[in-house]
Amino acid sequence: MFRKVLVANRGAIATRILRTLRRMGVGTVAVYSDADAHAPHVTGADEAVRVGPPPAAESYLAVDRILDAARATGAEALHPGYGFLSENAAFAERCEAAGLVFLGPTPAQMRDFGLKHTARALARGWADDPTGASRPFDRRRNGLVLGEGAGVFVLERKDFADARGAAAHADVLGWGVTNDAHHPTTPRPDGEGARECMRRALADSGLTPADIGYLNAHGTSTKLGDAAEALAVRALFGAETPPVSSTKAVTGHMLGASGVVESAVCVQTLRTGQLPPTHNLDDPDPDCELDHIRKDPRAAAVEHVMSNSFGFGGHNVSVVYGRPSTRRTRTA
Repeated sequence: MFRKVLVANRGAIATRILRTLRRMGVGTVAVYSDADAHAPHVTGADEAVRVGPPPAAESYLAVDRILDAARATGAEALHPGYGFLSENAAFAERCEAAGLVFLGPTPAQMRDFGLKHTARALARGWADDPTGASRPFDRRRNGLVLGEGAGVFVLERKDFADARGAAAHADVLGWGVTNDAHHPTTPRPDGEGARECMRRALADSGLTPADIGYLNAHGTSTKLGDAAEALAVRALFGAETPPVSSTKAVTGHMLGASGVVESAVCVQTLRTGQLPPTHNLDDPDPDCELDHIRKDPRAAAVEHVMSNSFGFGGHNVSVVYGRPSTRRTRTA
């Protein structure tokens, strides 16, 4: 059990984390900027460390920015922890487990789904076969199916994990973020923003396209979105793409939570050597030609995997995870 934990979140999320840790008997160190020096999550912590001057602090602590990434929010929310651990090692001296950042939960909140602009993206005509409605990359797909869920990740610096003999589940190797700004809902048809996002993630990881052993696609079961993503994948990886699947055929689209939950799926593929299939992919669309995993899981001992989250408004996030043996400075 840790005696003290650094909490780099803000607002209500940070307050809930602090309360939970207090019930567990764990001390807390809050990180704050001048804007929230008197906030409950700061005054309620055992210690507080000022980060500044703004706007440098805001780049990692501003929850408003994290929550503004549409359907890519869950994946984007991992970025502040990734960056904080990489660039703020000085705070590690303040407590034993300053290398830990709690991220989540990220509920989809279906009740807040903006039907005015997005209802046309929903699947229709599947009342007699509701389990077949979500069918990413299939010729018969006609829209997404909403799901509900949440995920929580704990990121820790490699040196902290090593010092306490912790066994990591996976490593965060690299990150890519772009914004198409093409249309409020329609993806850029040529997939260029998505391709560049994946390219940046690979560059940040120090990897090549051939190093990726599995790709968890954003694949929402929409006509335009799936085709654009498939085009982007082929543009980056070439004709020989890595094995690809979309688990939204099973979970539905959890909106903001999707990125975190699907990152957990990627971690599980590294741990188990089982690549999940895209269910309901009975007749692959020729416009979505990829190395699809269909019907049954595929056994493969992969070293590196990528997770895509491409939200409305052109928010694109790609994260690369690796086996713990490949880690550099961050671990999850």
